[in-house]
Amino acid sequence: MKGGAADMNMMWKKVLRPGEKWSGNIGRGKFVRFTALGDNANVSLLMYNMLDKSERYNMPDTLKAQYTAHLTKGNVIMSDNGRVFASIVRDSLGWHDTISGYVTRAEVDRKYGKTTYQNERNEWNRSGAENFETELVRNGMDAGDLVPCINLFSKVYVEEDGGMHYDAGHCKAGAEVTLRTEMDIILILSNTPNPMDESDSYPSVPVEIEVYDAPPVDVADECVNNRPENYRAFQNTWEYYSLLGK
Repeated sequence: MKGGAADMNMMWKKVLRPGEKWSGNIGRGKFVRFTALGDNANVSLLMYNMLDKSERYNMPDTLKAQYTAHLTKGNVIMSDNGRVFASIVRDSLGWHDTISGYVTRAEVDRKYGKTTYQNERNEWNRSGAENFETELVRNGMDAGDLVPCINLFSKVYVEEDGGMHYDAGHCKAGAEVTLRTEMDIILILSNTPNPMDESDSYPSVPVEIEVYDAPPVDVADECVNNRPENYRAFQNTWEYYSLLGK
């Protein structure tokens, strides 16, 4: 990512409030920057091909192809067709969770107490599962299209005994990560707690999202060359758009 915000043309900006969901179409060749406006942020995300919704983020292929269980700068987010949805071009944290999934209604009620919209209105505690299902319907899909998510800003690791652990001090206010879209995508976001977060109060951390134009990608790019598998996935992506005449 070259230069600072002043060197780029910002197209859109939003603050995703605690519990809030969002979805939208983002064309390829864009920077999408996420900034935590407080400690202990967590934004769960899903990606789908805007032109073919049957193509979506594939967690197993993304991880095994890059020999990793978490994501950071240089990594790419792969689809189930072996193409690159997005690349991580900037990251102040060095670790984003891919294995713990999204929080469910039962988990939210158990950990934070049962709330309802009828009683609390917009202050009720939302779950990631419900947020994702709602946004999938809004984009012409349904709960059957729900796949494992990526949790930006969270660190979940596995010890040798096989136990999963959440690093409560991982994300500090001001932490940021920037994705570069390599395909036209439907991006779905949920600002809801990480399932592994042991806090007994519902996290209330807003996250700022900004979208900028990105320069063209070339074969010397860090994300293209991070792994041989990355290069092949980029080739598949470029071939896809070449055949579409784009």
